[in-house]
Amino acid sequence: MTEAERFLHIHKDSKRGTLKIYIGMAAGVGKSYRMLQDAHRLLNTKIDVVIGFIETHKRVETEALVAGIPFIERKTLFYKGHLLEEMDTDAIIHKRPAVVIVDELAHSNIPGSRREKRWQDVEDILNAGISVISALNIQHIESINAEVQKITGIEVTERVPDRIIRMADEVVNIDLTSDELIQRLREGKIYTADKIQSALNNFFQKDHLLQLRELALKEVAHQVERKVDNEVSSGEKLNDNILGCIGPNYLIAKKVIRKTARLAGRFNAQWYILFVENNYSSLSTIDLATQRHIINNFQLVAELGGTLQRIKGNNVAEEISRFANRHNVSVIICGRSHAKWYQRMLGLGIIYPLQKLLNNSNTDLLIVS
Repeated sequence: MTEAERFLHIHKDSKRGTLKIYIGMAAGVGKSYRMLQDAHRLLNTKIDVVIGFIETHKRVETEALVAGIPFIERKTLFYKGHLLEEMDTDAIIHKRPAVVIVDELAHSNIPGSRREKRWQDVEDILNAGISVISALNIQHIESINAEVQKITGIEVTERVPDRIIRMADEVVNIDLTSDELIQRLREGKIYTADKIQSALNNFFQKDHLLQLRELALKEVAHQVERKVDNEVSSGEKLNDNILGCIGPNYLIAKKVIRKTARLAGRFNAQWYILFVENNYSSLSTIDLATQRHIINNFQLVAELGGTLQRIKGNNVAEEISRFANRHNVSVIICGRSHAKWYQRMLGLGIIYPLQKLLNNSNTDLLIVS
């Protein structure tokens, strides 16, 4: 059975549209090219497939594959005096093809669009019973964002929640060696000549690409393992839950949330984020700017597929321990304490008293720096 036939088989067995995602370590590895190859294979088997959105970046090989595939006209919108194009999601749903090609899953739509992000367009298309073949680079996955920033020094602002990756029926890695990708860049097969040297000096440094390649390979391997656990394996699964604990320090909180999501995804476990409010951490006593960051973190929990729990209590460590006992938590993740040694000895801060409470339990405590 060919790859296209396997995707068609999944599509026939599903009322909701099926989702196939190609992941790569960087631009230029061939994700759009592979999607268009899939489209031609499906057309050859008489499947109604259309292009909803494709970005060729004027690459000759990619543009050649566009020929012969039906497409949905993009809609045009005015924004700040410019006429811009976006994928016409409503037209796709109205036409109801069997399969649609949707490139650049992490794309942010023009302000004023019905849906803020393209992955939200894809959700609506899938819910309409239409299957989607899409693509993104590894740096656009929400929970990996901090790792990518550490590797490259660049914060990627367009991101896709991990739950979208987890809902995919197939996740496929498009892999090249770093040397092959750099050679493609030098030959002008990725960016125009005026952008090549800048790319080589920044994102396309060899050590960056090696680490991004490793992230992409690991991510796809984790998705395959999860699929095997859910659909094939008869072995035991982790029934315990994972708990991340956050406070008003929103920078540390964001790291804790992403770390909790990644760990829970690896073990296919349910996860919670706990925010304990007291006189120090109550939103009513925090300045408005910090409040906005904290609320953004609350929204991040939902986007990554976790459950946010807000409770009130003066003794934060006891509240965390009590919650962990009630919800069968096997791992607790906290940010590193900034309490002084004498504050820890007096039981101030969270980590030291929490360690004492967990001494006789089977719960592990993981500290995020």
